[in-house]
Amino acid sequence: MTNAHPWFTQAVAELADPQNQRVWSIIVSLFGDMAQERGAKISGGALGRIIEPMGIKPEAIRVALHRLRKDGWIESDRVGRVSMHFLTEYGRTQSARVTPRIYARDPAPDTPLHLLIAEDGTGTRLLEDILLSHDYTPIGRNIALGPGSPPVDQDELLILEVTARSVPRWVHEKLFPPDLRAACRSLHEAVRHVSQGRPASWEPTPCQIATLRTLIVHRWRRVVLRLHDLPDSFCPPDWTGPACRAQVFRLLDQLPRPLPEDLNQD
Repeated sequence: MTNAHPWFTQAVAELADPQNQRVWSIIVSLFGDMAQERGAKISGGALGRIIEPMGIKPEAIRVALHRLRKDGWIESDRVGRVSMHFLTEYGRTQSARVTPRIYARDPAPDTPLHLLIAEDGTGTRLLEDILLSHDYTPIGRNIALGPGSPPVDQDELLILEVTARSVPRWVHEKLFPPDLRAACRSLHEAVRHVSQGRPASWEPTPCQIATLRTLIVHRWRRVVLRLHDLPDSFCPPDWTGPACRAQVFRLLDQLPRPLPEDLNQD
């Protein structure tokens, strides 16, 4: 990519995750965004053209693909001399499970809330099982907060329908820890700056679009999948989530999702 447009090179640098970029996770973000449908395949050459501009070496891509195949996420086959990679049924299922949260342009609407309170011992273990299988937010060792109607078949738990009158700072800190707030703030600044600086005359290739989309979706995914579906009153004053969400989708709209066949022919 030595002949890449200077803005593209700078945009990649700004959108790259400042934390350690796990290549296997980047590949999951890429396939989830551009090749989630059954039958969608991306060639090894296309993966290189998309991922290598991020500063990731070909051998790191090969190692990540090996791990994803071993973990049941990716399968590969050959068409002539070309390696083609695609999500397994498990990979598609896992991607589809989080897709609505990642691509929701609006936060979840406010819903009624309820508390689950467990006694030590058996009740605590029951609450742990519920936290693993439902959309609950732990706010204490024996307490979980959930949206919507409370469960009707949990006789071992104290269940209360509640309305938040006061949300103290310790709850803000628990639901929106400093690293999450910093990641959201950093992503908001990056996408805002990249969006404002894009030259009108630049015509990106499909793989260049895929590079930028993958970086944006990857970082946004790491933010949004840690959020809880709770009213705005639970957000700390310095939370930049709504502004970040709006800016992320504004930039994604400027970079329409390319088709796998366009990536493979780039």
